[in-house]
Amino acid sequence: MNPLARLFSAEPTTGAVRTDSIFLGVCVFAVVILLVVLVLVVGFTAVYRRGSRARRGELPKWLSREIEIGWTTATLFVALFIFWWASSAQFSQWTAPPGALEIHVVGRQWMWKIQHPGGAREINMLHAPLGVPVRLVMTSQDVIHSFYVPAFRMKQDVVPGRYTETWFKAVRPGTYDLYCSEYCGLDHSAMTGKVVIMAPGDYARWARSQPEGDSLADQGRASFVSLGCGGCHGPAAKVPAPPLNGLFGSQVALADGRSVAADESYLRSAILDPAKARVAGYPPAMPAYQGVASEEDTAALVAYIRSLAAPPAVEAAR
Repeated sequence: MNPLARLFSAEPTTGAVRTDSIFLGVCVFAVVILLVVLVLVVGFTAVYRRGSRARRGELPKWLSREIEIGWTTATLFVALFIFWWASSAQFSQWTAPPGALEIHVVGRQWMWKIQHPGGAREINMLHAPLGVPVRLVMTSQDVIHSFYVPAFRMKQDVVPGRYTETWFKAVRPGTYDLYCSEYCGLDHSAMTGKVVIMAPGDYARWARSQPEGDSLADQGRASFVSLGCGGCHGPAAKVPAPPLNGLFGSQVALADGRSVAADESYLRSAILDPAKARVAGYPPAMPAYQGVASEEDTAALVAYIRSLAAPPAVEAAR
């Protein structure tokens, strides 16, 4: 194990190791610069003290120019390197690895509501397996919150009206504090919780021990029926509406001429405010479900649409 890995072997996630490595690197660089400046100041003070026989006078112009160009260029390249190092670590947090375990989080005054893919639900607790990438898809039911786990060096705003996401991969089991780091009202300080990292076998046993419930996609299927979505999008519907099978992840041509990817954010917008995301070639017949479908209903509907595979003919054509 290299010295850097040994130094951060107690960090609970790969992201924490990466963040602390950047912090340590910047600190080491700052200390080196400080020592160089200190040595130069002390050295010049000793050499050019009053009464010393050191040569004095103006430096040659060519030497002054070379020094100026050299330290300016070196500083520029160091700054660009630090920017690349930090930004690449930040960008890597935006896209979870393929096959990551997807967990939905809804923030509301003043609690965190967690929905696992198998149907297990939690309040202010998040259980996750060790060594498995976990993708958190988050939204808020009321105001802006911020999902903050200090030990993971992870903080992500949770915004009403849209989905945000982040991910982590735990490398050390344990229980870690969860906070809301965005002032969100009267009981903001009480909006706390725990993240419990468990061995994969323990996590599987924990998930099986939870009260049986429908998966998020199954809940979405129930909401699809209860909200009357099948009247237009069902197989026997007579109203022209875009097909949902194979919709998720495809490119959708909109009535305003744009083409967008059918991801979670697009589907959420199409459900709550369809006029902004109307598909080309279809009449504006769908009602807005803003204020009708809750955030939990919307997340479940998105999960249900994601579960709908493309019909065989479409798959063959692809």
